[in-house]
Amino acid sequence: MSETTSHRVIAFLGSPNSGKTTLFNWITGNRFKTVNYPGATVDYFVGTSHKGYEHMIHVADTPGTYSLIPFSPEEEVTYKLLFENKSNHDISKNIVVVVDATQLSRHLVLVRQAQAAGFNVTIALTMIDLLKEDNLNVDLLKLSELTGCEVYPIDGQLGGGVNELIDGLNKANGNSESFTPSLKNLKHDFASEAQEISELCLKQKSTGQLLKSVQNTETWDHFLLHPIFGLALFAAIMTGLFTSIFWLATPFMDALDSYASGLAGWSFVQLGEGLFADFISNGIIASFGAVIVFVPQIFILFVGIGLLEDSGYLARAASLIDRPLSMVGLNGRSFVPILSGFACAVPAMMAARTIGSKKERWITLFIIPFMTCSARLPVYALLLSFLFFGSKAILPGIVLAIIYIGSLIIGGISAAILNRILKDEKPSAFMLELPLYRKPKFKVVLLNALSKTYGYIKRAGPIIFVLSVFIWLGTNFPNYEETDATVKVQSSYLGQAGHAIEPLFEPMGVDWRVGVGLLSAFAAREVFVSTLAIIFNITDGSEEQITTSLIKNMQTASFPNGELIFTPVTVIGLILFFMFALQCISTTGVAIKEMKSVKFALYQLVAMNVAAYFITVIFVQSCYLLGFH
Repeated sequence: MSETTSHRVIAFLGSPNSGKTTLFNWITGNRFKTVNYPGATVDYFVGTSHKGYEHMIHVADTPGTYSLIPFSPEEEVTYKLLFENKSNHDISKNIVVVVDATQLSRHLVLVRQAQAAGFNVTIALTMIDLLKEDNLNVDLLKLSELTGCEVYPIDGQLGGGVNELIDGLNKANGNSESFTPSLKNLKHDFASEAQEISELCLKQKSTGQLLKSVQNTETWDHFLLHPIFGLALFAAIMTGLFTSIFWLATPFMDALDSYASGLAGWSFVQLGEGLFADFISNGIIASFGAVIVFVPQIFILFVGIGLLEDSGYLARAASLIDRPLSMVGLNGRSFVPILSGFACAVPAMMAARTIGSKKERWITLFIIPFMTCSARLPVYALLLSFLFFGSKAILPGIVLAIIYIGSLIIGGISAAILNRILKDEKPSAFMLELPLYRKPKFKVVLLNALSKTYGYIKRAGPIIFVLSVFIWLGTNFPNYEETDATVKVQSSYLGQAGHAIEPLFEPMGVDWRVGVGLLSAFAAREVFVSTLAIIFNITDGSEEQITTSLIKNMQTASFPNGELIFTPVTVIGLILFFMFALQCISTTGVAIKEMKSVKFALYQLVAMNVAAYFITVIFVQSCYLLGFH
C-alpha cells in the first residue's frame, strides 16, 4: 500500500440521504450506520482508507448539510470544520461533494457553493441505479465539463467506483496546498445554474416528466403520510416488528439455550467437579449463557429497524410523529434520538445534539431512558416467558409490543409535564427531506445488524463477566463446604447483604434475592438475568435449557412462610419497575457530558428510580388489597 505524502484530510460533503456516510464506510471499512432522516450524524468522523485499497487517504464524514451557509446544528458543524477549522486536522483544499443523481439540480447547489469558497471539488455521484430503473442516465462527461469537476459514479450498495475515486483523490491530494476558504460568494443564488446543468446532463428526460421512482414515492406517501391511516399503519408495523422478536427468535434461542446448558454441564464434568469447575460452569458459562440466549431477539430488532430505515419509511415516521410530539412540547427532530433510545440510550442522547431549542433538548434527554432499550429485552423476555410459560410465542410478543408502546406513552406524559414546568422558549423549526422509497439491500442490513449485535455483546460481556465473578463468590462463600444449598445461599456474603436490604424490597412483593438482582442491574440491566441464574440455579446440574431451568426455579421460589415470590402480580410489578427505572451508569455519565450538568443527571437518576419504586409498590399493594396475587 502506498501512502500520500500529505496527511491532509479530505472532507466529504452532502445532503442528508445522499449516500455520503455509506461511501465513507466503504472507504474506511468502518460501519457508521447512516439512516434516512436528518440528525443521525451529530459530529464529523475522520478515518483512513482501509488496506483493501492501493492508496491511503484521510477522509472526514461531515454531518448532512443542504448549504454551506449554516441554518441547523448539523450545518454549523460542517461550517466550522471547513471555515474555522479549530480541530487538529489539516483540511485539504480538495473536497468531495456527494450528489444524489435523482436530486441533481438541488445537490449541485452545494457543489457551486464549495467552488465559490475556493475548494477543488470532486463529485461522487450516487443513486444512479434509481435512474437506470427509469431508463435514464447522467452524461458524466458533460456534467464534468459544465461543473469543472472530476465525476465518479458510485454504487453505494456494492462499492463500485470507490477504488477509482480513491485513486483520483490520492493524486489530487498529493498536490494540494494550504489555503484559506472564501466566504464572499456563498450567498450567491446558484439554483438556476444548477437546474440548467441538471437538464443538460440528464438524458431522455422530457420537460415536466417525473422519475418513476419519484412518482411511486408520491403515490405511497399519499397513504403512508395520511394523518390517521398513516399513524395506524405505523402502530401496526411496530407491533408486527416487536411480535416477530419472539416467534422468529424462538428456534435460535432454543439452540443457544441447549448449547450453553450443555457446555456448562460438560465443563463441570471435564474440570473435575471441584470448586474451579463450579466457578466456570455455574459462575461464568451459565450466567453468561442466560444473557447470550437473548441475542437472537436483539439481532432481529436491529434487522427490523434496519429494513425500515433503508426503505425510507422511518423518515415518514418522523414526519408523522411531528404533530403528536408538538403536543408535548417537542417536534419531529426529537424522533431521531427517541427512536435510537430503543437500541441504546447512550448514542440516543448524543443524537439529541441536533435539537436547536435548549428546552426541547432538555426534555428529550430526560425522557430517552424511558425507551425500551436492547438491554431491557433479556429482562422482559425472561419475565414474559415466565408469565406465558408454555403458551404460543404470539402472546408474549403482543405484550412486548404493548410495553414498547407504553414506554412511548410514559415518555410522552413526562414530556408534557416537563413542557409545562420548564421556562417557555421559542420552539425550534423542523425541516425534513423525505428520501425516495427504495428496496433495502438485505445483505447490507444484515451486516449492520450483526455489527450492532456484536457491539452489544462486546459492551455487555465484560460487565456480565465481572459481576458474575462477584456474584458467584458472594453466593458461595464463606461456607462453600455447606451441602444444604438453601443454607449456603442464605449464609453467604451476598445472602447476608441481601437480608439487610430486604425490607426495602418487600413492599414490591419480592425478597432479598430479587433485590440483589435489581441492584446488580444498575451496572447493566441485562445482568439481572445472569444474577438470577446464579442465585436460583446454583444446585441445578442437569442439562435442561438455561431459561427453562431458571423459570422453573422462579416458579417454586418462595418466602419462608411458603408464599410464592414470583406471581403474575409481582412479575408485572417488576416489568413496571424496569419500564420506569434508570439503571444504567453509562447513561448517567453521558447525560452529564451532554447537558454539562451533574445536577441534571442526578435529578434524572433519582427521579426515575424513585418513581419506579413507588409505582411498583403502589401497583403490587393495590393488587393485594383487591385480592389479586
